[in-house]
Amino acid sequence: MTTFHVLAGSSTTIEHPVVRKIGVADVFDALRLGWQDFNAKPSHYVFLCLIYPIAGVVLATWSSGANMLPILYPLASGFALLGPVAAIGLYEISRRREMGMNTSWRHAFDVRRSPALPSIIALAFMLFVLFIAWLLVAQSLYVQMFGDVPPASISAFANQVFGTEQGWNLILVGNAVGFVFAVIVLSTVVVSFPLLLDRDVGAVAAVETSVRATLTNPVPVAVWGLIVAGGLVVGSIPVFVGLAVIMPILGHATWHLYRKLVVAPETKQGAAI
Repeated sequence: MTTFHVLAGSSTTIEHPVVRKIGVADVFDALRLGWQDFNAKPSHYVFLCLIYPIAGVVLATWSSGANMLPILYPLASGFALLGPVAAIGLYEISRRREMGMNTSWRHAFDVRRSPALPSIIALAFMLFVLFIAWLLVAQSLYVQMFGDVPPASISAFANQVFGTEQGWNLILVGNAVGFVFAVIVLSTVVVSFPLLLDRDVGAVAAVETSVRATLTNPVPVAVWGLIVAGGLVVGSIPVFVGLAVIMPILGHATWHLYRKLVVAPETKQGAAI
């Protein structure tokens, strides 16, 4: 029963939440609302997201110290694939604030009592698998270009990447492959986690709804993806510290984007897709 509940939710049947069509203006409005949520009690939210930049610094230090410089960039960029998991608590805070409930940072941990927790864990595991797959692909690309001998130093590695034809090929191919991974993650989780917090529909329905929302709104979702990517790049400079602010804003905004993309059960009239 637990496995079935993960797949189909509490209703024992796979639901198909109604998706509405939105515009690019709605994306920026969701970002504005996310800023308002963050601005309400920023100290609480920054505290919640300090784990993200700290983990990023630890991963960067570990990789460079272990002669794993070739996957330092894939590690930093691919770590963003786990961002939706790190922001789950922020979705919960935005949900409570929307309902006029107490929004103390402690309520971010109320997720552990969610009836959809098995489905949330399943989706988190899916993202972790994609993260590992991205690292393996990135490492494989480097080996194909330069062999399996690690660079002697940071300067030697920089010269390999930016001073050779193979290096530029690695940059082009690597970023193209990374883009594919990013599109997969964006399309499958743009509303998945907020939906599961809001309604226990099961992992399959959450992913299917997210994909439908993406296909129905390709331009707005693409704009949202660019905003997230740009925000994560800016937040990563220097040494991931800015993510302590960028992550909460994007996390809260994701909840409001979900509200715009998915029709609530009691308001199914309108653009049903």
